Amino acid sequence: MVQPAVHCFLPPPPGAPHIPFTKHFHLHVPGVQPSSSNPAPSSLVPRTVSTQGQDSRGLIPLGDLMCLLLTLPKTHHFCPPQLSLDPLGPEWDCPLGSKDLEEEEGPWGGGSGLPPPGFFPGSWSHEVGLDCKGSPEGAEARAWTVYYYSLLQSCLQQAGLPETQDRSQVPRTGNMLLCLSPAWLTKVPAPGQPGEAALLVSKAVSFHPGGLTFLDDFVPPRRATYFLAGLGLGPGPGREAAELARDLTCPTGASAELARLLEDRLLTRRLLAQQGDVAVPATLAFTYKPPALLRGGDASPGLRLVELNGKEGQETLVKEEVGAFLHSEALGDALQVAVKLSGWRWRGRQALRLYPRTELDPVVDTVLALLEKLEEEESVLVEAVCPPARLPFPGSPPPGPELALRICAVVCRTQGDRPLLSKVVCGVGRGDRPLRHQNSLPRTLEVALAQCSLGEASQVTDVRRRVKAAAEAALAAVLALEAGLSAEQRGGRQARTDFLGVDFVLTVAGRALTPVALELNGGLCLEACGALEGLWAAPRPGLVAEEAAAAPLVETMLRRSARYLMEGKQLLLLGAGGVSKKFVWEAARDYGLKVPSYGPAPSKSSSQCVAVLWFLQLHLVESDPNHFASQLVQTFIHFDVTEHQRDEENARLLAELVRARGLQLDGCFSYWDDCLVLTALLCQELGLPCSPPAAMRLAKQKSRTQLHLLCRHGPPWPAPSLYAVPCCPLESEADVDKAVRQVPLPGVMKLEFGAGAVGVRLVEDAPQCHEHFSRIARDLQGEADHPGIGLGWGNAMLLMEFIEGTEHDVDLVLFGGRLLAAFVSDNGPTRLPGFTETAACMPTGLAPEQEAQLVQAAFRCCLGCGLLDGVFNVELKLTGAGPRLIEINPRMGGFYLRDWILELYGVDLLLAAAMVACGLRPALPAHPRARGHLVGVMCLVSQHLQVLSSTTSRETLQALHDQGLLRLNLLEEALVPGEYEEPYCSVACAGPSPAEARLRLLGLCQGLGIDGPHYPIAYFLSHFK
Repeated sequence: MVQPAVHCFLPPPPGAPHIPFTKHFHLHVPGVQPSSSNPAPSSLVPRTVSTQGQDSRGLIPLGDLMCLLLTLPKTHHFCPPQLSLDPLGPEWDCPLGSKDLEEEEGPWGGGSGLPPPGFFPGSWSHEVGLDCKGSPEGAEARAWTVYYYSLLQSCLQQAGLPETQDRSQVPRTGNMLLCLSPAWLTKVPAPGQPGEAALLVSKAVSFHPGGLTFLDDFVPPRRATYFLAGLGLGPGPGREAAELARDLTCPTGASAELARLLEDRLLTRRLLAQQGDVAVPATLAFTYKPPALLRGGDASPGLRLVELNGKEGQETLVKEEVGAFLHSEALGDALQVAVKLSGWRWRGRQALRLYPRTELDPVVDTVLALLEKLEEEESVLVEAVCPPARLPFPGSPPPGPELALRICAVVCRTQGDRPLLSKVVCGVGRGDRPLRHQNSLPRTLEVALAQCSLGEASQVTDVRRRVKAAAEAALAAVLALEAGLSAEQRGGRQARTDFLGVDFVLTVAGRALTPVALELNGGLCLEACGALEGLWAAPRPGLVAEEAAAAPLVETMLRRSARYLMEGKQLLLLGAGGVSKKFVWEAARDYGLKVPSYGPAPSKSSSQCVAVLWFLQLHLVESDPNHFASQLVQTFIHFDVTEHQRDEENARLLAELVRARGLQLDGCFSYWDDCLVLTALLCQELGLPCSPPAAMRLAKQKSRTQLHLLCRHGPPWPAPSLYAVPCCPLESEADVDKAVRQVPLPGVMKLEFGAGAVGVRLVEDAPQCHEHFSRIARDLQGEADHPGIGLGWGNAMLLMEFIEGTEHDVDLVLFGGRLLAAFVSDNGPTRLPGFTETAACMPTGLAPEQEAQLVQAAFRCCLGCGLLDGVFNVELKLTGAGPRLIEINPRMGGFYLRDWILELYGVDLLLAAAMVACGLRPALPAHPRARGHLVGVMCLVSQHLQVLSSTTSRETLQALHDQGLLRLNLLEEALVPGEYEEPYCSVACAGPSPAEARLRLLGLCQGLGIDGPHYPIAYFLSHFK
């Protein structure tokens, strides 16, 4: 079975030959010059192969789970000969903080069309098959392919990684691919999607764990599920890459159309200026027949646009505008101005000139000279040169030349289209010389500020905070702009900007260190971050591993790829659940299911609905014919799923119903406790992937789980028996006496098939055991007495030993018995004697070793029960002797867990469960890092009925949620008090640290009246310190 890309690399645009290797690969590998005389064949069509152990229903496209990455050089032939800049003289220079001219420094800046005679130090085999069968290259294109293959080997050796192995004769599947030639790729029309094409790869370098790379041929060609390419509009490989990326069915992380917008300095500067949270240099722009995006609109602070309908006869206008600009207060303390060109055609061929602010005539003359060279939608910019940041010194200034600082920030689009600052890297140089990418050594913000005598901790913190806010606001502005563009304007239905580089210069404004955004770029900042990471390519003792700059981008690539794979999948869901599961239907709408809105979204973090052509087809089996979800699915099957004594028979009946309706299912799953065993039986009947029914039965019955694991002594070791807890099943009063003699007291009595801690109680002695058994036997006899807690399975109970320790949840994703991801959360003290949950915190505050112990305990317990495929929730206690199992829930975690994991880690357990059900391995980060902290408390009707009915109503909480002041997860529909209660809702606050999240939540609960003498929030939260 083809698996998704778990270990990924991202080749940024062309750069220095090195490979920083941390959690992911980051290859700085340019592309190749294709041969126009040998076009790639267009008649190839995707084929499928049968994987071992699957029947015809298991046929999966060989490339189903592949992210394809192509890096091609940015061509610089955008400036025709008649537009030569030579008449402007040799005195042109670059201002501080600009990246002008830097792209001319690469070997692809011009010349014969052949690669430069470069020498890459190192030794590797040259007897490799770089030709692509069926798509031969010309001599020039072949030379470029060999050049970049050698560059790749040099990069690998410098990073201490093995040489690429040529296995093109016996290829295996890899999921992150680097194509060194456009001839290795083919676009074919997509059936049923007019105007769109699928992208197939016939040859590539594939990447694997441990730094291994392989040169592979693929017959049949593999289908890409994500594409990222270097782009350009001029002749050459950049244009070929742009054509490959246009109008694909798979997600793309960039397009020529979007890149053209981002590389237009004037357009992006106006966009940022209108954002309000981003400082930009004061700018005067003379634009010739501006594009529609620059026409009209509100005025932007510090940005003056002068629209020109002609290029001649503008002397008087130019002189008046430049004179007013040079004397305006918008320039602040700037002593110089720069004159430069703006427009896609000038990318990589920029030239600029610096002038003292007092020299009007030279500035005017230069503007007029440049106006003659403009074409439509291009501009001439006059901008303030921000002075280097310097603060008053108590004594004389330090000796030596004044230093200037350039800041590069990489910001990525994450779950919910939210920008996230990934990394900041700086360059330091003389203030009287140009400071550009690739011409200064990368360093951290802390080191760079210290070298500029700005290294106080408060200064570093403040600058980092300002850079983060400005960079994320910049990407937010770009995403807002894209949201208003048509598919044609974006370069395709699936084209999005997934990451952005923002260049800042650090100056002083209002006596505060202020980052000023100079421009946006598509890869230079990411390349600079990769160069800094390359300093630690080889592990060093004492260094703490830091997340790679491209890690959030890789997560976005994998998430978009997964959504693409799920388009058109036919899924059968058993059991719709109650109000606490409404998020499922919101998520289904987000993933492309055509469902009407049922009211306000339960989670503000949910992404906006993405229009797709192939919709996820969801079918539902549910006992309640009037359930709201019955109107939200393509097929609704009314069927009583509560008679669990007849599960085998019901599975056969349901299989017949599915076949009778002609449903061609790709998967079947459930998140509802009552339906888990029936789901496994139905999957067995239909030949769909799922854990075995015997494993589901074992995990579903709590005493059987513990007693089974107690007998599993290994090997391997640690054996599951180390985590199991002694217990005794209770079916009659006589069993109670027997259990009291076998299980040490105090103990815990609970329902065998219960959920939500309903019916759970701490018992101190035999009389309490008898009393509680009688009460449950009287009050909770069947499903009607308390729907949704498993009483359809009966009201049998068990007595287990009470375990002292802290309580934790571990949510696991397993595929084929392999652990793909694990998320650990901490629970506060439960309300005894009923064990009702009070508070929770994520991520865990435990030491890494303790966290790993919990993960391994949960994983080994699942494997010990035979749970091999799915998303599972395991409740454990951490004792002085290690983890002990409370119970296994063989389904996705309930309450707030899916929402919190999605918010903190960007991983959707619902999507992961659906993919596993379809036999697709979810691509998840092996060691996910939380981007913040969440601390929450439960609200109970028994404790909060008065406030929930008045000042802290559902509407009030929803309004606070919508404002981002708290996270609300509604778990019950009505405020109905009862002896056996479940939490009504979860209220949580986020923070950059657990302490800050706790303080926010405590203040909120005190203000809302949730805190009180009988429900002490401070005590519940004290366990998270």
